[in-house]
Amino acid sequence: MKASDIREMRLEEHARKLNDLKQVLFNLRFQHGAGQLENPMKMKTTRRDIARVLTIMRAAEKERY
Repeated sequence: MKASDIREMRLEEHARKLNDLKQVLFNLRFQHGAGQLENPMKMKTTRRDIARVLTIMRAAEKERY
């Protein structure tokens, strides 16, 4: 996911996307623990996407105040 795509979203969409990504990461961790994860890089990209969303949410919050 690109940062420009995240910036185009609304604040509610940011929160929804963050919850979705956290759920995906949880499922990936569960699969990894069970030895069923096919692509371990998916965990890394998901963590980075979570960080991007959080960073953009924080920047938007700072702009409002």
